[in-house]
Amino acid sequence: MSNPRRVQQQPAYILHHRPFRDSSQILTVLTRDHGKLALVARGSRGSKSRLAGVLRPFLPLRVSWVAKSDLGTLTGAETAGPPSGLRGDALLSAYYVNELILHFLHRYDPQPEIYELYAQAIQTLCGANDVAACLRHFEIEFLSLLGYAVNLDREAGSGRDVDPDGDYEYRVEEGPVPVERSDGPLVFRGATLLAIGAGEFDNPDILRAANRLLRDVIAFHLGGKELQSRKVLLEVHRGRIAPPVSRNPVDD
Repeated sequence: MSNPRRVQQQPAYILHHRPFRDSSQILTVLTRDHGKLALVARGSRGSKSRLAGVLRPFLPLRVSWVAKSDLGTLTGAETAGPPSGLRGDALLSAYYVNELILHFLHRYDPQPEIYELYAQAIQTLCGANDVAACLRHFEIEFLSLLGYAVNLDREAGSGRDVDPDGDYEYRVEEGPVPVERSDGPLVFRGATLLAIGAGEFDNPDILRAANRLLRDVIAFHLGGKELQSRKVLLEVHRGRIAPPVSRNPVDD
């Protein structure tokens, strides 16, 4: 970027932040029209900063910046909607969604459909009775938008329709492969795969199967990278740590 580029009032969410020098921070933000990018928010960690209370995760924003390189400088930010009010599992699930975005999206790669999917997921998590079902819907659509669509209705190789009464081993790079056994970490009944594809997550058995399948699919595409939010969520469910409450990252 040889010439400074100025962007005004861009819809955005903060995905991650880290301290920078004495009173500033570096933000990773997801924007609607410019994709994921990094911005320096100068002086924003000071208690008297006009941005205190604004630069928060899961809060819809309109941000402005100027960029002379890959690292831009925030010039303005204002809220574009109410705070999320996320708590407990919903809050951890939202951080998990953030981690997926951080790992899979490249900088300055506009993905407006993923931005809208993200905004919808955060809104849904705010009032979700079953956050696991919300996450499974998000994961399936997210993978599809990335070009990693999960094939759940066609047999690998032959392209025939999945048989509801058949058994299949799911292979990430191929899809459902017919097998003569009903056990194995990624072996599913055909009817189960079809139900996952139809989003029938009100059925606890289908929801558990979807979690097992999508966990392995996402792990494959992450290439061995570990998601910290998933580890924390497991620890909470095991009772080893207390569930989190929402807080303002500017005050960290």
